Amino acid sequence: MVKNLFISFIVLLLMSCGNSSSSKSDSNQIESVESVNAEEKQNKTEGYQFLVNVGEMAPDFDMQLPDGNIVKLSSLRGKVVMLQFTASWCGVCRKEMPHIESRIWQRHKNNPEFALYGIDREEPVEKIEELIEATKVTYPIGLDPDAGIFSLYAEANAGITRNVIIDKEGKIVMLTRLFEEEEFNHMVETIDRLLQN
Repeated sequence: MVKNLFISFIVLLLMSCGNSSSSKSDSNQIESVESVNAEEKQNKTEGYQFLVNVGEMAPDFDMQLPDGNIVKLSSLRGKVVMLQFTASWCGVCRKEMPHIESRIWQRHKNNPEFALYGIDREEPVEKIEELIEATKVTYPIGLDPDAGIFSLYAEANAGITRNVIIDKEGKIVMLTRLFEEEEFNHMVETIDRLLQN
């Protein structure tokens, strides 16, 4: 009888060790997958020539709008902010902007916790007005006459089509480059999720 109890005890001990190591293994696998996903996201943005990274505070700036008003990024704390770098000569920007208008701006423009600003690189007001007319967007687009704002976020010679999504605390949560449908859809979902929090 003692022998049977001893064997039962050993079996239970082995089973519990197996479960805990299996659970530990599952936990390690989950951490490993999360780590790989984070690494994939980081690798994806490395070729984008950004000078900023996801998780960092967004560099502050002042930007003049065509009507003369000034927007200071840090004054938008408490809002989810989307910055869209653009220019009238940029064909990819022109392709993306109507999607930003319909899928993001029209859905959230009346939400006091959301702000979207286009940032036009190195062009006068007249060119911004032409761009707005051509793309039919209604969200505000500010001036970056010397690419000073752009240079806070990306290398000076980097391509223009890019977006920066910033959370309510002022931290960067997403960086995009060019206009890829999958990435754009992910950006839309990210903005929706941030606005629900």
